Amino acid sequence: MILTVTPNPSLDRTYELPGLTRGAVLRATADRVDPGGKGVNVSRAVAAAGHRTVAVAPLGGPEGALLTRLLGEHGIEAAGVPIVGSTRVNVTLVEPDGALTKVNATGPEITPAEAGRLLDTVRARSAGADWIACCGSLPRGLSPQWYAELVAHSHGAGVRIALDTSGAALVAALRERPDVIKPNTQELAEAVGRPLATVGDALKAAQELCGLGARSVLASLGAVGQLLVEPSGAHFARARVDTVRSDVGAGDASLAGFLAAGGTGPRALAAAVAHGAAAVQLPGSAMPTPADLDFSAVVTTADIPVDLALPVQVP
Repeated sequence: MILTVTPNPSLDRTYELPGLTRGAVLRATADRVDPGGKGVNVSRAVAAAGHRTVAVAPLGGPEGALLTRLLGEHGIEAAGVPIVGSTRVNVTLVEPDGALTKVNATGPEITPAEAGRLLDTVRARSAGADWIACCGSLPRGLSPQWYAELVAHSHGAGVRIALDTSGAALVAALRERPDVIKPNTQELAEAVGRPLATVGDALKAAQELCGLGARSVLASLGAVGQLLVEPSGAHFARARVDTVRSDVGAGDASLAGFLAAGGTGPRALAAAVAHGAAAVQLPGSAMPTPADLDFSAVVTTADIPVDLALPVQVP
């Protein structure tokens, strides 16, 4: 069982448009609403793969009620923590060439009492979990130390923990030695304080984060591929993708595939890449099912292509 923790969940509304024109009235060719937030997306991908998952999240207002109902429709048990504020709504606009315009709401402010109940819920529901996946940005009201406290508790309870966050929250949590962290290229560059031009640069950055406390690093390098750095060594994998429809939630699908496959080694890395490649070919933030996965398109190697260029990071 994989328990997910999403401190700032959302409803994700996606509109597919024939084109995006500023100041115009636009008519969508398709639209959908999905339960969102990085940890929620991990739960959705885990459930789609046929595994049990419980999603812990602060939920409030009619938006929170709808998110709870949608999770149930996906076969996910929602361990919602009631809050005074309303769950945020994020909007994604998709153009025919695959270009995405995303508007992410700030989300509600979490009170100290609500923050305490959120931690208590994680503690109560973590018994029997194989992994706890803590994902996403922290909402207003939670300090950057919140994830560090959660990692420390999880290890005290004997549960492995995966962390997908960035900035001060990631740096603060490293001292508690999370079992795996999952930065993207931009987050990896931010964590080490310099731009990354090649896969070799990303490898060095991931090794630095291991030196600061991470037990392993699963780095998403966009279309270039994914990099896994762990005590036994480093591995790189990439997949052929024919058409990119939406990359919303693709990194979350990758983490779900990685954890469901054991969370270590080349086999888990291949699962991560297969899930991510499948996700970008689906609409909105839809999560792949086993039927969507194409492991034949995945190439995994211990020979890291250190000279391979990375996309330029936007400050």
